[in-house]
Amino acid sequence: MADISLPDLRAFARVAHHRSFQKAADALGVSRSSLSHAVKGLERRLGVRLLHRTTRSVALTEAGAQLLQRLTPVLQALDEALDAARHGEDELAGTLRINTNRGGARWLLQHAVPVYRQRHPRVALDLVTEGSLVDIVAEGFDAGVRLAEAVPRDMIAVPFGPEVRFVAVAAPAYLAAAGVPATPHALMEHSCIRQRLPSGKRYRWEFENGAAQLALDVPGSLSLDDSELMVEAAIDGLGIAYVPDSFARAALDDGRLVQLLVDWSPPWPGLCLYYASHRQVPGPLRAFIAVLREVGAAA
Repeated sequence: MADISLPDLRAFARVAHHRSFQKAADALGVSRSSLSHAVKGLERRLGVRLLHRTTRSVALTEAGAQLLQRLTPVLQALDEALDAARHGEDELAGTLRINTNRGGARWLLQHAVPVYRQRHPRVALDLVTEGSLVDIVAEGFDAGVRLAEAVPRDMIAVPFGPEVRFVAVAAPAYLAAAGVPATPHALMEHSCIRQRLPSGKRYRWEFENGAAQLALDVPGSLSLDDSELMVEAAIDGLGIAYVPDSFARAALDDGRLVQLLVDWSPPWPGLCLYYASHRQVPGPLRAFIAVLREVGAAA
């Protein structure tokens, strides 16, 4: 449709991501009224309402959600092409700061970082590993990495890597002495190695089997805040741990640990790199996203 302009599409996408005309206007450096006018003009030319507006909130209509889903990768690809034409990939320089958890950092170091450093040697990568979910904009990060369910809703997320499966594991010696739990509720009679979250709360172990879903505050006198330490404690026979299977895989393969409640451990959506929906994504971050998509598909 020749009368649909790119600026109007960008305006709609920004308002949709922020769920706010004012926040979108601030991000774009334009007035709220001009942004509202652009979106109304787009709706008029398309002949369909894209946003529900109230005095307090903005929400996508079904048509708006469908348009945003298709439009986001198109705009991102266009920005990548323009950035490459403007600067050239060989000229990328500066610092790329990414806040991530340890599992995300491990995956990036194994798969994405070597490729990125080879292609863009003038970019300094700064990976900061934290257990807590920080405000990446306020803390000066270009992007963050967390499990999909933990990504803030106002961020743009790029999934990568495999699905994540949390597993309950224990040492053979522990199970020989304490018995093997046949159901999640049986864990309430065992010594569990509990996980303390950065907020100070203890993590409730989540299980799912078909339509049945459980979240248990399991008992245990030992609490840790690191998955690797939880695996080591389980290997030492200190109780049952509940960790991402990637942390326990080596010990499961060589028999130091046994997986429990297999039918109650479905896969969950994995890691995402996420970043604020700025109009211009920095060249180093845009190049990192391109590498991430490339190696993520092959990993």
